[in-house]
Amino acid sequence: MKYDMTQHAIFLSRLNRFVAEVERDGSIETVHVKNTGRCKELLLPGAEVILQQSDHKNRKTKYDLINVYKKNFGWVNIDSQAPNRVVKEWLSTQNYSCIIPEYKYGNSRIDFYMEKNTRKYLMEVKGCTLEIDGIGYFPDAPTERGVKHLRELIQATQEGYHCIVGFVIAMDGITEVRANVSTHPEFGEALKDAQSAGVEILGLGCKVTENTLEINTVTKL
Repeated sequence: MKYDMTQHAIFLSRLNRFVAEVERDGSIETVHVKNTGRCKELLLPGAEVILQQSDHKNRKTKYDLINVYKKNFGWVNIDSQAPNRVVKEWLSTQNYSCIIPEYKYGNSRIDFYMEKNTRKYLMEVKGCTLEIDGIGYFPDAPTERGVKHLRELIQATQEGYHCIVGFVIAMDGITEVRANVSTHPEFGEALKDAQSAGVEILGLGCKVTENTLEINTVTKL
């Protein structure tokens, strides 16, 4: 996937979950942060960031903050919409006969429903931006929604679906993802239960540039 109309800027501060201040071309600009997670280890004063100009003329903020430069790792994509977009592109190369996004199952909308031959698949996608000592961790903030989705996939597995959780690792060089149990122990328990129930857990490593994101490694976790 590729972003158009991108520009470099310097991160100054995060005003709230949705808005930050950056320095662009010598002036201070208020921008939309496309990630409601904490991102505390990424959004540091002085960090280089990439902005994408919005095509919505009536919006209060002209730019979206999509990438942050992290020392020793390069660009990290923090656009919360990017994981589903890049997975959809990747799925289109995996010989599925049917791919349906936002599939209604139980009390949830699972990110993707797929078919291959006579087999039915459900796939939930999670974006991983937190790195500690060369390992990716999810989540960086408690996610009751994430726990709910894992429980739904356990149920679906028991009903005969082949279920997958795909962690999109939005930075170069990281292939392993672990549950961040120090932040959300319940998610770790639910992920362990899902693995025991037969849910396939994948680490989807990415090549990240200033304006592109592409899945280039797939690791079974």
